[in-house]
Amino acid sequence: MIIPVRLENGSYDVTVERGALQRVGSLFQLDRKVLIVTDEGVPPRYAETVASAAKEPVIVTVPQGEGSKSFATLKHLLSELLAHGFSRKDCVVSVGGGVVSDLAGFAAATYMRGIDFYAVPTTVLSAVDASVGGKTAINLDGIKNIVGAFHQPKGVLIDPETLSSLSDRQTANGMAEAVKMAVLFDPELFSRFESGDPLSDPDAIIARAVEWKRNVVEQDEKEQNLRRVLNFGHTIGHGIESAANGALYHGECVAIGMLPMCSDQVRNRLQPVLARLHLPASADLDPDAVYRALLHDKKSNADGIAVVLADAIGSFRIVNLPYEALRERLKTVIRRNPA
Repeated sequence: MIIPVRLENGSYDVTVERGALQRVGSLFQLDRKVLIVTDEGVPPRYAETVASAAKEPVIVTVPQGEGSKSFATLKHLLSELLAHGFSRKDCVVSVGGGVVSDLAGFAAATYMRGIDFYAVPTTVLSAVDASVGGKTAINLDGIKNIVGAFHQPKGVLIDPETLSSLSDRQTANGMAEAVKMAVLFDPELFSRFESGDPLSDPDAIIARAVEWKRNVVEQDEKEQNLRRVLNFGHTIGHGIESAANGALYHGECVAIGMLPMCSDQVRNRLQPVLARLHLPASADLDPDAVYRALLHDKKSNADGIAVVLADAIGSFRIVNLPYEALRERLKTVIRRNPA
């Protein structure tokens, strides 16, 4: 399946197809120097497959986890580009999850003021979330994605066969972002999560979620208006993720973060879906630590934070929520850890 993304500042295709990784040479322009960025948790054969299709490949493997989204790792990638004589005509390819995509994309955005970037997501989370939209970033002082740039890829290849090595927890982690899209836009997809086994046909769910994100990004590439809706669950979710210090995955934090932003009607339908996917509905953390972390949200202002509320499945509204009201909602899903 080819999902075209048509933007004012550059268009590209997202290919969702089993076995497509074996055709990476025909889908990406790799007849040049190619920096392939992967991490220690990704089966090496995926990066090696990309390398075999490249004219001059350089593979860099970074440590697994959020810790790699740092200035130190970014400098390492930029130094590799410089040391191997990469020019503006060369490119970067990420092979891995969202951390690798964010990091490699930011390196491509900043080296020589921008070189071509391609993405090969190998997790459900990166396939449905990081693969579309051009957001690249690293973390700073415990705050997620606070330093970054918009840098659209030249192409995205999603091969669901690469997802087979994921644990059930990692698969569910990515499905949380697909559930988010269903709550916001797609009652039919949400019903699929309610009534069937959502993990029995991940290809279709991934493609549907990518199409919805594509629709939003095409209307609002730089997150000036509509694209802010994709932050549903992320305001509290990012605060939880920072306070959890790696104990919870991104999608798990988003799952928890969606619940306080729902009406009772939506929450009563969403909680069983999260349970079906074995996603958490609360966290044992210090609520003050979570609150302090979410105050760094990029959508904050003097009066509060712009948040996305879901009053019914398939609809949403963006409102400015005062800080104290946000804190009260936070208390419904965060319990102070007795330790």
